Amino acid sequence: MPLALLALAIGAFGIGTTEFVIMGLLPEIAGDFAVSIPTAGLLVTGYALGVMFGAPLMTVLGTKIPRKRMLMLLMGLFIAGNLLSALAPAFSVMLIGRVVASLAHGAFFGIGSVVAADLVAPDKRAGAIAMMFTGLTVANVVGVPLGTLIGQAAGWRITFGIVAGLGVVGLAGIAKLVPEVPRSEAVRLRHELAAFKNTQVLLAMAMTVLGFGGVFAAITYIAPMMTHVAGFSDGSVTWLLVLFGLGMVGGNLVGGRFADRALMPLLYVSLGALAVVLALFTLTAHHKIAAAVTIVLIGALGFATVPPLQKRVLDQAHGAPTLASAVNIGAFNLGNALSAWLGGLVIAAGFGYTAPNWVGAVLAAGALVLAVVSAALERRDSTPSTVVLGSTRVDQPTAVRH
Repeated sequence: MPLALLALAIGAFGIGTTEFVIMGLLPEIAGDFAVSIPTAGLLVTGYALGVMFGAPLMTVLGTKIPRKRMLMLLMGLFIAGNLLSALAPAFSVMLIGRVVASLAHGAFFGIGSVVAADLVAPDKRAGAIAMMFTGLTVANVVGVPLGTLIGQAAGWRITFGIVAGLGVVGLAGIAKLVPEVPRSEAVRLRHELAAFKNTQVLLAMAMTVLGFGGVFAAITYIAPMMTHVAGFSDGSVTWLLVLFGLGMVGGNLVGGRFADRALMPLLYVSLGALAVVLALFTLTAHHKIAAAVTIVLIGALGFATVPPLQKRVLDQAHGAPTLASAVNIGAFNLGNALSAWLGGLVIAAGFGYTAPNWVGAVLAAGALVLAVVSAALERRDSTPSTVVLGSTRVDQPTAVRH
């Protein structure tokens, strides 16, 4: 793999750390700014909304800029947002810093996916995308717990200062290692927008929302589920999340390896198994060892879908994939927000802390159904049609319908 992928992975590591480390530092931040925990939670909500809206916005703004330069500008934005958070004199200023940092998130992964795929041979594209996303998954194993420990021991501002430093390393790596790729004059904004007329692109994004939403329906409420149902101590939750992160790393690498060989079969297996494991989690959540194993499997199966879904969007939006790729990153966050809301509803309705697992299972099953529909439509559009000319039958490919 080219060294340029390492630079992209470092940037992804920093972005993954800043996205999730906030959850472990909310009490300290709330105490310093004298706000409630729910108010401090706006730092999470604001970031997620910034990713959703920032992904298409920043990608559109970058359509006239070479991709390498745009990646560097996005890392600059990421650095500025985290420095603003680290130095914020008031809660409102930190919220602004979080939103500024989030604006780089979706576009970085969207444009980075295109760049990573272009760095390798066509039959290695998913593997290259997975290599970049490895930075995000490793962040959940190393960056988030380490950042939480540093923040609790030395102050949360130090954590965000370190994350800004990671952004500087990522920026330098991109500047040094990512090759210059001239902007294609043939690809304009209208071409990028035209990709959204493609049914297969929209189906892939819907699979992203439902599939990864299934994962976060369970993981969002992992702390109360593990402490109140499984019987773990509060301090064990951090290490359970590390197990989840390890599963993500393994699933991401497996997904990248096999997506280049059998993309749709991989989606069938991973989404189907994810739905089953999430349903079983309602039972295994009552036993410590079984719960820990299930958490690893959820991380692995959930992230095994990321490289193939991202590659499918790139393949189906061929010729103008940048905006579609970035919007698909926003789809992950939309799935996270949707599933967290639905999981909260079933808990509030009195169904218990394991009820979100059923929500996740239904969402993952819905993604599997969409995968089957997508493949069926693709087969239909590629089936030759027969035209009769006099007494001669001529097979012609059916026109592709979007």
